[in-house]
Amino acid sequence: VLELIPSRSRNKVKEVTMDMAPNMAKAIRRCFRNARRVIDRFHVQKLAYDVVQELRIKYRWEVLDAESKKIMESRKGGTSYEPELLPNGDTLKQLLARSRYLLFKHTSRWSENQKHRAELLFMRFPKLKLAYDLGIALGDIFNKCKEKR
Repeated sequence: VLELIPSRSRNKVKEVTMDMAPNMAKAIRRCFRNARRVIDRFHVQKLAYDVVQELRIKYRWEVLDAESKKIMESRKGGTSYEPELLPNGDTLKQLLARSRYLLFKHTSRWSENQKHRAELLFMRFPKLKLAYDLGIALGDIFNKCKEKR
């Protein structure tokens, strides 16, 4: 379809915003030879948020595995297992599950509940805080660039 546009018109295109799909890059390279390819903000930021979520899920699996071991040890010892309750009433696995949405939001948009949950989360998982902070900083860079336009 793009090749139906006269090449003279296509050669005037200076910049094309795209996602990160390889087939999209190939089509743009082929049809808009003089255009600069720019990955759109949404897809770059999504990658950062995906890394944060992958780390949260990794920690959740670790917590689930540790809890399973403790449950088996309790059964062998003839006692019942009681998971640690955090100050907000969550167990560690609940904290990690319930933190999903707050990790997509900027700290300025957190509710009081989310602030408390994030404090508990980041105290236990400092690497998750680092990943979250880097993702938010990336978004802040995009926002500052947008303001300058």
